[in-house]
Amino acid sequence: MLYAATGDSFTPARSQDPASLNGKILRLTPDGDPAPGNPTAGSPVYSLGHRNAQGLAWDTQGRMLAAEFGQNELDEVNHIEPGRNYGWPVVEGTGDTQGGRYTNPLVTWPVSQASPSGIAIAGTTIYVAALRGQRLWTIPLNGTTVGEPTARLQGRYGRLRTVQIAPDGALWLTTSNTDDHIDPRDGDDRILRFRARQTPNTTATNPSPSG
Repeated sequence: MLYAATGDSFTPARSQDPASLNGKILRLTPDGDPAPGNPTAGSPVYSLGHRNAQGLAWDTQGRMLAAEFGQNELDEVNHIEPGRNYGWPVVEGTGDTQGGRYTNPLVTWPVSQASPSGIAIAGTTIYVAALRGQRLWTIPLNGTTVGEPTARLQGRYGRLRTVQIAPDGALWLTTSNTDDHIDPRDGDDRILRFRARQTPNTTATNPSPSG
């Protein structure tokens, strides 16, 4: 199926409105119709309560994770499950779940350290590209829980937009320095490739340039 993430369009209340497509993750057929098996029949809405989910990825167990921009305080990585409400604008980051109505994120960061965009998963490592934070976050994935995030490449290549696992297991990473947020660097913008470093169940946990 086709999955699409939508922002709240600067109208936060839309994220909690099941009739609005804003602030949602949508699940569609390849033709663009609401996918069968969605939480509400005839609706494309798969999950709600998002401010601005920017990246989607699946682990080896088929679980979906999403990287999401917060507003003023906390950015997030969420485990996305059908029909769940992720709280925006009532909750930003981890907060009151109101008796289970809202689902807390797996990971949060101050917005100055992240602005997470692309996300990828290889083995038991989650990779998150950070724009404002200008770093690549790596997060150990342990079943349904996560370990402590580690910042890599901090400030080395500027704003990082997207991360992806290549067919050969290498790591691709794109910069985003020509978007009027910072001064571009020589050669911007670029696609960077890092060699895969194999450890049990993990790829490129400590990326190094491949040239």
